[in-house]
Amino acid sequence: MSQTSSAGDSVTTPDYPQLLGHPRPLWMLFMTEFWERFAYYSVSWALVLYIVAQFFHGDASGQGWAAGIYGAYTALIYAASIFGGYVADRVIGYQRSILLGAAVMAAGLFTLLLPQQPAMLLGLALVIAGDGLFKPNISTMVGQLYGRDDPRRDRGFTLFYMGINAGAFAAPLLTGWMAAHFTDTPMQQNYRVVFGAAGVGMLLSFLWFWFGRRGLKGVGRPLPGMENRLRVLWVLLGAALAVPLIYALLAYVGADGLQWLLGALFIGVAAALIVEARRHDRVQLHRVIAMLIVFGFSVLFWTFYFQFGTSLNFLAENWVDRQMFGGWTFPVGWFQSVTPLAILLFAPLLTLVWAVLSRRNAEPSIPRKFGFGLIFNGLGFVVLVYALKELLGPTGLIPFWPLVLCYVMQTLGELCLSPIGLSMVTKLAPPRLVGLAMGGWFLSLAAGGDFSGLVARSISGERGMTVASALSGFTFSFWVLLGAGALLLLLAPLINRLMHGVR
Repeated sequence: MSQTSSAGDSVTTPDYPQLLGHPRPLWMLFMTEFWERFAYYSVSWALVLYIVAQFFHGDASGQGWAAGIYGAYTALIYAASIFGGYVADRVIGYQRSILLGAAVMAAGLFTLLLPQQPAMLLGLALVIAGDGLFKPNISTMVGQLYGRDDPRRDRGFTLFYMGINAGAFAAPLLTGWMAAHFTDTPMQQNYRVVFGAAGVGMLLSFLWFWFGRRGLKGVGRPLPGMENRLRVLWVLLGAALAVPLIYALLAYVGADGLQWLLGALFIGVAAALIVEARRHDRVQLHRVIAMLIVFGFSVLFWTFYFQFGTSLNFLAENWVDRQMFGGWTFPVGWFQSVTPLAILLFAPLLTLVWAVLSRRNAEPSIPRKFGFGLIFNGLGFVVLVYALKELLGPTGLIPFWPLVLCYVMQTLGELCLSPIGLSMVTKLAPPRLVGLAMGGWFLSLAAGGDFSGLVARSISGERGMTVASALSGFTFSFWVLLGAGALLLLLAPLINRLMHGVR
């Protein structure tokens, strides 16, 4: 057996067979997450375009409502991770949570095939409930493959993050192609083909984990006292009861009301983590405080990053010249593959850079990496500001390349922040509440998702996005991100002291 795992000081990590320098089960989790992300990002690229086309008959006045639904959906899908993390920690274990969540998600994705607004909201509610059980727990299991002080942990999470983005890259390209070739109408109008393919992808995720979980050697199995299979039925009943509540939050509360709910949830999670940390010692308490500070900056990052599903989508559809050679029009949804493609290209390089700097004892600390992430995200928006000011053509459109470059810059920011955040939680969280802490990380994404809907709705206004509204909104985004990144770099020494040697 190897050294202590992230799940607790008394739990050891099995001696796994190694593949490419990492535990072999990492690659099984990689592919399980690949198909889940394929399903998620298939819906993500199409959702707001589907809402405007299906329920507003293509009228740009529907952009604001669509952005609000997208923001609420994104917020709830990550907020549900808090409850999913708790269920795995305390009720049925990680493996069962992942399998149950995958099944519920698949049901929701197939429900989206029905072309009525209530069916759309019901399908989204099911996806939210299922992903809450799935998302935090598969990430936590990656951490459990390594000992707490294993220097490969950050690099393992970065490789796992490549699985996430391989699915995200394939989703718009493949589902867009399927939509274009399975029917005779343009691909942007065939969203139900996209939703059906997403459902199939989620079934593949379920099967991949079902057959591959034996290689985990017991990691993620229910702890003593959790083995009773009736607990799974109780969790399934709880998910069924949660769906009408989630539906109501989507349909009647929306992004505005969710601000208060997410704030209350964050306070609750923070309180639980602090109480648990105080049961340990002063060092653990300081580490939790450092983690919570970083969570706050994470909210800002995701508020503007999640514009890819709303305002950047509307920009691509209406204000970007997408005419390519031979009269071919580049599909709006395919822009969503730029970020994951860039991650697949840059993640290995960045992993190598971190490894080289680590050997020289010069690798940036967690808060400094987060600061760089915020600044790169802001630089993506400044590219769009320049294009909207200086590069508008005679047709009132900006060139193709600024939006592509924006996504690339945001990708560099994401690589500095997101995989490091996942690893950070497994290092800093109280051992008994790693799943809940991972839910807290996803709560920061939830808050960012919710605020992103509000920002996008403000940019679109009542009649849809204009060049002036886009310029104003993207300028605001740049300055907020630049200021937050600079502030975090200034606070990094203090946060590092609170982390007590964790890097």
